[in-house]
Amino acid sequence: MDNLDSAKEILKAIEMPERQQNDISAYTLLALANIRQHNKWSESTANWIRIHDIIRFIYVNYDVQYAENSRETFRKQVIHQFRDAAIIEDNGKATNSPLYRYRLTEEFLKLIQTYDSPEWDNSLNEFLSEHESLIDIYSSKRELLKRPVMINGQEFSFSPGPHNELQKQIIEEFGSRFAQGSECLYVGDTAKKDLLINHEKLEELGFAISTHDKMPDVILYCEDKNWIYFIEAVTSTGPMDYKRIGEINQLTENVKAGKIFITAFLDFRTFKKFAADLAWDSEVWIADNPDHLIHFNGDRFLGPR
Repeated sequence: MDNLDSAKEILKAIEMPERQQNDISAYTLLALANIRQHNKWSESTANWIRIHDIIRFIYVNYDVQYAENSRETFRKQVIHQFRDAAIIEDNGKATNSPLYRYRLTEEFLKLIQTYDSPEWDNSLNEFLSEHESLIDIYSSKRELLKRPVMINGQEFSFSPGPHNELQKQIIEEFGSRFAQGSECLYVGDTAKKDLLINHEKLEELGFAISTHDKMPDVILYCEDKNWIYFIEAVTSTGPMDYKRIGEINQLTENVKAGKIFITAFLDFRTFKKFAADLAWDSEVWIADNPDHLIHFNGDRFLGPR
């Protein structure tokens, strides 16, 4: 039996759903375990790797090429299910961080190292008997890392990471100072793109919301003033430059409310990296100086143009 077939057999043995017993899942397991064509399962390792590394490993070692833009397919059809089954864990970084990684859990690594050996049956039975509790343990680890945030009077949880930490401060600190009485109409999460989206209100205001990939990180709406705050939370990419504002204006060409474009940063050091890229007639808010705004304009303070 070749490694691809044995990987499928392992996935079947631990009772993964049939949809996760296919080629892409098996190749992903081989990459996570660092099993090349001529390796034995006893040589499995559990190193931190990215989805990009998985795709590269499959091509180099098994001559099967998945397009780089198929990373979302790996994430949604394999990685999420592996993580839910407690056979892999992530390192707790934001999913859009270049440092985000996955690895096999210690318990699953010990299991597959016994595959095709006299210890396999006993190891499998032991793993299956503990499997539900392992799922609970690893799920609890992820939940402990989440950050609670109050949005429109309801409690939500953000995944860990600097981007979501900044979004939390935008909603809780920026909103209370510079957008009093506003409602959050949209906010994403690095693990769940549409954590909150008020379709009804956005459509009422005139949004074309078929292209969520162009949505700003946070959208606040102040009904009293009829102002919309478009806020980008910037930790590594994506400030309010002219291109970004043009995309948002295209998305909101039918919106009559006043539009305010804001770039938020965690600290002044990050702001300085992007200062030259910021568009005029936009605003800057820095979380570690929450009482102040930097106005990239010459004629007025905070307000629509």
